[in-house]
This record gives sequence, structure tokens and C-alpha cells, in this order.
Amino acid sequence: MASIAHQPQIVPQPVTTTKPATGIWSWLTTIDHKRIGLMYGISAFFFLLLGGFEALLIRAQLAQPENDLISAQRYNELFTMHGTTMIFLALMPLTSGFFNYVMPLQIGARDVAFPRLNAFSLWVFIFGAIIINISWFFNEAPNQGWYGYAPLTGTAWSPGRNVDFWMIGIQVLGVASMAASFNFVVTIFNLRAPGMKMMRLPIFTWSTLIVSIMIIFAFPAITVALLLLSFDRYAGTGFYEVAAGGDPLLWQHLFWVFGHPEVYILILPAFGIISEIIPVFSRKPLFGYSVMVYATIAIAFLGFGVWAHHMFTVGLGPTANAVFAGATMLIGIPTGVKIFNWVGTMFRGSLRFTTAMLFAVGLVSQFVIGGLSGVMHAVVPVDAQQNDTYFIIAHFHYVLFGGTVFGLLAGIYFWGPKAFGKMFDERIGKWHFWLTFVGFNLTFFPMHFLGLAGMPRRYFTYAEDSGWGPWNAVVSFGALVLGFSFLVFLYNIYKMVRHGEPAGDDPWDAATLEWAISSPPPAYNFAVIPTVTHRDQLWWDKYGDEHGHAHVQNDDVPKTAEIQREANAAHPHVHLPNPSYFPLLAAAGLGTFALGMLFMNPAITIGLLHLPVLVIVGVALLIFSVYAWAFEPAG
Repeated sequence: MASIAHQPQIVPQPVTTTKPATGIWSWLTTIDHKRIGLMYGISAFFFLLLGGFEALLIRAQLAQPENDLISAQRYNELFTMHGTTMIFLALMPLTSGFFNYVMPLQIGARDVAFPRLNAFSLWVFIFGAIIINISWFFNEAPNQGWYGYAPLTGTAWSPGRNVDFWMIGIQVLGVASMAASFNFVVTIFNLRAPGMKMMRLPIFTWSTLIVSIMIIFAFPAITVALLLLSFDRYAGTGFYEVAAGGDPLLWQHLFWVFGHPEVYILILPAFGIISEIIPVFSRKPLFGYSVMVYATIAIAFLGFGVWAHHMFTVGLGPTANAVFAGATMLIGIPTGVKIFNWVGTMFRGSLRFTTAMLFAVGLVSQFVIGGLSGVMHAVVPVDAQQNDTYFIIAHFHYVLFGGTVFGLLAGIYFWGPKAFGKMFDERIGKWHFWLTFVGFNLTFFPMHFLGLAGMPRRYFTYAEDSGWGPWNAVVSFGALVLGFSFLVFLYNIYKMVRHGEPAGDDPWDAATLEWAISSPPPAYNFAVIPTVTHRDQLWWDKYGDEHGHAHVQNDDVPKTAEIQREANAAHPHVHLPNPSYFPLLAAAGLGTFALGMLFMNPAITIGLLHLPVLVIVGVALLIFSVYAWAFEPAG
């Protein structure tokens, strides 16, 4: 019998009488964080495959010297779109999908703080992605590099709309990222379950919070940079033109003030994911939980003070170079702390090498390589030697693929059974891991040798006598293996959806609250909001002192999973906010306005203003939707 002191309060819930929408309309109007997370993930995974296909075309061109498979102009478009797609359309929204789906479940909430704003951020992301990619259909794909360096982005060097598609699309995507980040911060601070103090938060939720705060502070920098570029291109100003009194280095400072924190915005979610996976499959609590939290905060803080190590060769001077070199070395300390914490968690643990665990351990091993080469680039003479060579490409792919992508794949295998209620095929999953591991290292490790041999990045071809041909052939073969590994992954997804074994509520015997409810979770998540008394609440419920906790009379503490099952058996009628189509309409208005900036005709004249019709329609739709949204009944 549970003690009265610990018995959670069951508050009667009003009955929902509205018949839920079904079919495609239910997905277009949903404000359920789980469905929004799935749509983020599916759309981002599509762009991950698209970015990978662009990379395969790049490697096909570079597989042999003096190849003419792809023209120089098309090659510029491919590597620009590959970088843009992978960072802004694949990895960031994939992490947002995890944030949306997992974080509210981990903190015991029924949804995020602002469900309609959450839907708005999803649809704005979709429209931003469309804007960037429709450039292919007009033969005007961005071709200036994903970093957009001035003065190459000025009208003198880029007179077409190639840069405009990129510039406006990224600004739209920034709106989506900011809206989602504010939502996540408010959700974590205000909707935690009773008893869930900050130092009882799961590490993945800490990653969600810290990354969201980083986005809030980092994105204004690139927004300002893009707005100034918009004025240069549309209004004839000269913020980045030396002849007009501007400075192209202003772009580099603004871009990298965003761009280097962006690296940690991409990698910290993966760190959070494997920090949940490694303890579960080591049968031990996370080693040094508090230190892990502080290390994550330290990385986020220091990440805003290292941007100029991307600019060691532009002539900032010895003092600035020395300061940023020191800061770059310093940020390796909290990152190294995380590595030792993961190793400490696995040390003498009862290890189970599931597919999720293999990808998690793969992240640790591969990120170490990327991290060590990153510390090398904190040394200014070394960075000057390797700047703009393939050594840099090897470095950041070991960080962002060996780190972020490995972590995201681990998360899919770990939380996929919770989301879909079915298990992946572990045998196929392990084939997927080893093909990915081998293909990844065949692709990117030889790039270190190419960089040391002097091969510049961004070149679309190279001479026969350069000596770079054999290693490029190996790299291109590795890219094919890596591409094939994703076909194996797609087959595993298909097999899981069609023939997967039922997952059960807690297939991994995990420790956090999302595993206390059914798989997939009900629309309302928790029939009764759980009460949290310990950090690894489910392990405490199940095992007491067997996972490092102090011993108590565990039978006298109500079990979180049992409470949820009993409440579900009673068929609770939990009132949730009604679906809404206004977030979709508002996002469509913003997207239409952005397209109006790209397609100036047809246009109409209003007084002294000559406005494109799409701009007028977009603004009108946006204002109407936001106004109607503001007065729409919550449910």
C-alpha cells in the first residue's frame, strides 16, 4: 500500500467531447508535440538523404583527376547546397524532432508550453526548406558556399537570385528555430513534474535547455548579417563593400559568432542522447551527473568566445589570434570531461551492445578524433598551414557526422520503439552500424592525408600529376559504402513498420519517465502527472539500491508506471487543446512573403510603393492568421 505522503494527487479532468480529426487533416492541424516531433524528424531525414545524394555527386566528380562529370558552376551549387542542407535542413531539425518528442515526456508534461507556436515553428521550417530548394527548379541554386562570404555574395559577383534563395531561406529558418527555442525553455522551466528539481533533470533535457538558450543568443548574429546583406543586394547599401566604406570582415565576424556556437548547437543534443543510452546499456547511473551538467554549460558559454579561430589567416593580429587560440584550447577541457564521464559509466558496467549502444560508443570514438584535430587547429601556425585544405573537411565531418549523426542514429534506435511501439531488427541494425562505421572512416580519414598533401577544399577538379588521385578514389568508394548503409537503415525502418515485434512500454529497462507510459504514448502522455522523488525515477521504483541509490522500503513508494497503467485502465478523459490550422496559415503567410521578395513580378503600385503581389498576399495572410490565432479558443 502506497504511503499517503507519497500518493500523487489525481485531479478530475474535464471530458473532451470534440471528435478528433483523422487522416491528413489531423497532421496538418495537429499541435501534439509528438506528432510535430515525428514530422520534424521525417522531413529532416528526407533532407539528410538529399544532402547525402549531393555529397555522392561531389565524390563522383572527385573520384578521378581532371574529371568533367560535373561543371564548375554545378559543383559550386552542390557543395553550397550540401553544407546548407546538412546543417540547416537535416541536423538541426532532426535534433528539434528529438527535443519535441522526448523532452516533454522526460519531464512528465502533457505537451510543450505553447503547442500552437510549436506547430508554427514546424511549418515555418518546411516553408524555409522549400524556398531554398526550389532554386534548383529555376537553375539558380545557391553557389557561394554555405558560409556566404562577402564580397562574393554582393551583386557584382553574384548578380542572379542564387544568393537570394539562400539568404531569404535561412532567415525564414531562423524564425522557426527561435520560436521553437523559446518554447522549449519555457516548457522546461515551467512544466516539470512535481519534485523534478533542476538537478533531477535527465541529461537530454539539460541538452535541450542549453542548446535552446544557445540558439536564442546565436541566431540574432546571423540574422543581422543576413539583413545587412539584404540591404546591400536590394537597397544598394555597402555594408560589406570596401569601396562604399564597408568591410567584408564584418560578415565573417557576424557569421562565425553564430557559426561556431552552431557547432555545439549541433553536437550537444547528440551528447545528451548518448548520455541517456550509455547508462541504460551499462546498467549503471551516469558517472558524474553534476559534472556532466556543468561541463555542458561550460561548453555552451565558451562556445561563444572562440569564433575567430575561423579567421586566423585574415590578419587580426597576434593578440587576437593568441586570445582565441587560448579559448579554443580551453573549450577542450569540458569536452574531455564528457568523454571520461561516458567511459566511467561503462567501466565495470554490465554492457549490452545493442544497435543504439554501438552508435553511442561509435560517437565517443569518432568524436575523439575530431576533437583532437580541433585542438590542433587552436595552434595558429598549424591552422594557417591547414586552412582551406581537406584536413579541415576531415575535422568537421568527424565532429558533425562522427558526432552528431552517430548520436542521432543512436537516438532513433533507442527511442524509435517508444514512438512506434515496434522494435527494430537488431541484426540489420548492427549491419547498419558497421557499414556506417567503415564507410565513414573510409570516406573521411583519408581526407587528413589529402589535406596534409595540400589539396584545397572547394576545388571541382585536380591535375593528374598532383598525386591526390589514389586517396580520392578511396574517399569516393567510402562514400558509396556510407550511402549503402543508409539504404540498409531504410530497409530496417520498413521492416520495423511492417513486421516489427511489439516493443512494450519499457523494452530497454530504462530509467526516465518516458518509459513509464505505453508505446506509442497516448495523446495526453500522462493520465496522472507523475511525482518525482529521485533522479533515475524508474530505476528507483524498480530496484531501489541496485543502481547506486540509498536503500528505502521501496514497496511503500508508489510506482510511476503502475500509477499510469491504473489511470489508463480507468479510461481518463484528459482535456487537451484543440487542433488548429492557424499556425499552418501563419507559416504560409510568412513563406509567401519571403517568396515575394524573390519573385518581384507581378507587382502593384500603392502610392510610392511598388510591391510584389506575393508580398502583399503573404503579409495579409500572416496578419489575419496571427489575429485569428490570438482569439481562437484554446480548447
